[in-house]
Amino acid sequence: MTKTSKQHTFGPLIVDVAVPVGSYYLFKDAIGMSTFAALAWSSAVPAGRTVWSVVRERTVNGLAALILVVNAVSLLLGLVSGDPRLMLAKDSGVSSIIGVGILVSVALGRPMMTAGFKPFLVRGDSAREAAWRRLADGTAEGSAAFRRAERVFSVVWGVVLLAECAARVVGAYTLPVDTMVWLGSVILAGSMALAFVVSRAVAAEPMARLLVAEVKVAEAAVKAEVAVAA
Repeated sequence: MTKTSKQHTFGPLIVDVAVPVGSYYLFKDAIGMSTFAALAWSSAVPAGRTVWSVVRERTVNGLAALILVVNAVSLLLGLVSGDPRLMLAKDSGVSSIIGVGILVSVALGRPMMTAGFKPFLVRGDSAREAAWRRLADGTAEGSAAFRRAERVFSVVWGVVLLAECAARVVGAYTLPVDTMVWLGSVILAGSMALAFVVSRAVAAEPMARLLVAEVKVAEAAVKAEVAVAA
């Protein structure tokens, strides 16, 4: 992974996870804000980043908009109830909505996660892109296994996100708020790592092998045609 790709991958994670956690303890312990106020202000940076991303790219990113709406609604609910635990539980709402959305997309035959991991398998190669189309369209020998693995990839992420949501909601209402502020981030990071490892093993790697095999089949067919023509 290049330095630039690492920045794109981990930069948003640092802003959305490390900054809110650090700023929460800064506002609460160093400045002396209330728990609710510290939670509210610690959400300002990632919320601002989401808005700036939408403005800068001049397009409405569905996921970014979803997260922003969930944050805004949960902040309003928190203001009404004054409950810091609700502020913590609302973070899991994003995971649950996304998780359900992913599983629904699989049921509809359009796995949502495909757009995210396809570039890593195709790698900008035209032969791989063509092989992907044949496998996805059902015109290649390994199409059935390929499309099954494609669905499994999204299912893994959907299930993990729902499990992460449940764990954080339980923690928000059973553990001390100060503990859950950092533990929630640990659960989120651990869930993402688990989903990545499992989805790669059971879906991405098999798809990569099928993709390479289909490229070789296409190359062999071209060579055969050239030989016949000669």
